[in-house]
Amino acid sequence: MDQAKSSAKPETPNRRQLLSRLSAGAAVTAVAAATVKAAIAQPKPESQALPAWQNSARDRQAGMDFYEDHGREAFAYAKKDGNLAVEGYAGKRWVMLIDLRKCVGCQSCTAACKFENNIPEGSFRTWVPDVEIGTYPETRRAFLPRLCNHCERPSCIAVCPADATWQRKDGIVEIDYDKCWGCGSCVNACPYDARFINPVTKTADKCNFCAQRVDQGLLPACVETCIGGARQFGDLNDPTDPVARQIKSEPVQVLKPSTGNQPRVFYIALPDELQNNLPGRPTLWSKLFAEAGFKNPESETAGEWNIAGAKEAVHG
Repeated sequence: MDQAKSSAKPETPNRRQLLSRLSAGAAVTAVAAATVKAAIAQPKPESQALPAWQNSARDRQAGMDFYEDHGREAFAYAKKDGNLAVEGYAGKRWVMLIDLRKCVGCQSCTAACKFENNIPEGSFRTWVPDVEIGTYPETRRAFLPRLCNHCERPSCIAVCPADATWQRKDGIVEIDYDKCWGCGSCVNACPYDARFINPVTKTADKCNFCAQRVDQGLLPACVETCIGGARQFGDLNDPTDPVARQIKSEPVQVLKPSTGNQPRVFYIALPDELQNNLPGRPTLWSKLFAEAGFKNPESETAGEWNIAGAKEAVHG
């Protein structure tokens, strides 16, 4: 008898049960359709008025949001990491290695730096001078990527009367824009011409190895965008780091070694003609704008550190 029950066919629903199920499905479909129709028919919310600073964006000087975003909340991005943005990574020593055999002078690093850090027009945290070295007819073209060297013994820190610049535990040299009043002492003290007075903030400015990216596990913008792979970034204190291994195993050079600053930007194949005779800061864009009738953003802060970039290096 049990076998007979197990082989019996499932009960077929009668007419009333079938209609009931169909009615329930239709009700669900109707509700869904009504919801979609109501969502489509609902008027779109009116666009809210933009904040005043966005409405006047076209009238603002380039780099103004740099000024607004680098005040007392300059290091808010790493609050969740404690005091990382101020103190850095203990035990690490960030360095950059630039292989001049791979640099093609494309200026991708220059553009990436300006976009990442919103540097005003006419000012640069990193740039790549294009120079001719040698004596005719034995001449050749050379590129020399320039930036803050984040020295082991930075001369810019000791001369700051406002205590506005300091060095993190991982070697990155930073600037406190709230403390800096733009006296230019650090600009003059830097033997690498890496600092400048920001024409918008009126404070000292320079490369910071894109600390806001490095602290989040990313590469500096100039390294990320180098099309030839000429720029590398790593931890000199890590013996397994490819950059550290290359620096310790291959011939590398630094700029102006006699200064005693012990720079931590290393070069491969650095020409002897440029090691102690650096091309000046770029002024090409500023010059073009001036010729077109626009105001040179560097004119108000020009000083002895404003070296003409169009002037070729003097050799010999």
